[in-house]
Amino acid sequence: MSLEMQQVFKKTEGLTDKITHYCPGCTHGIIHRMVAEVLEEMDVLEETIGVASVGCSVLSYEYFNCDMTQAPHGRAPAVATGIKRVLPDRMVFTYQGDGDLASIGMGEIIHAAARGENITVIFINNAIYGMTGGQMAPTTLVGQKTTTTPDGRMANKQGSPIRMSEMLATLDSVAYIERVSTHDIKHLRSTKKAIQRAFETQKRELGFSMVEVLSTCPTNWGYDPVESLEWVKENMVPVYPLGVFKQMQGVE
Repeated sequence: MSLEMQQVFKKTEGLTDKITHYCPGCTHGIIHRMVAEVLEEMDVLEETIGVASVGCSVLSYEYFNCDMTQAPHGRAPAVATGIKRVLPDRMVFTYQGDGDLASIGMGEIIHAAARGENITVIFINNAIYGMTGGQMAPTTLVGQKTTTTPDGRMANKQGSPIRMSEMLATLDSVAYIERVSTHDIKHLRSTKKAIQRAFETQKRELGFSMVEVLSTCPTNWGYDPVESLEWVKENMVPVYPLGVFKQMQGVE
């Protein structure tokens, strides 16, 4: 009796064969896959242009199987704006971490959202600067220890965490903003649906869309991958509640 091998799972065409550099337990890879799957399922890979940022995801341009470019410190929304205005028929997205988007790129993201630019932003929030050694980020939790807050972030000294989704959702021209998480299968499914909705929002030319994804950083948090997922659930979700913060009429 011969055994016939059958493929039951395969890599999405939206990703290249490049082996990623991300640390074990980091959920950047899972999020990359979901973005790539959505682009493949929408059959828009050939017409998509992504903008990589600085930080851990700086090399994301090597992993997505679509046209990609890279923007310097926090400028991804401005670069994406230029691309979209010159090539309005393209699907344009940025992929940014919290240091890039909520610190050095704060001005760019606010004004791109305020203008209602018809681009999609994938915002990865892991509450720390990952690539440069684990310093405090704008999203670091109060009490969270980092290399620059060894006694824990104190609100009266370093300020409070910035909730980007809530803040941007106050802008009239924003079409869709949702915060999701990667800490279990149920929430991974919700994450992919949110990413689909964000790209559909752009396809319908409804304006600015952003998905904030709560992610892990086992290396700089000092936890193993499983503990890191629990940390997201127990510590990040209460500070960064999940849900839709803005959904303009027509967004489905």
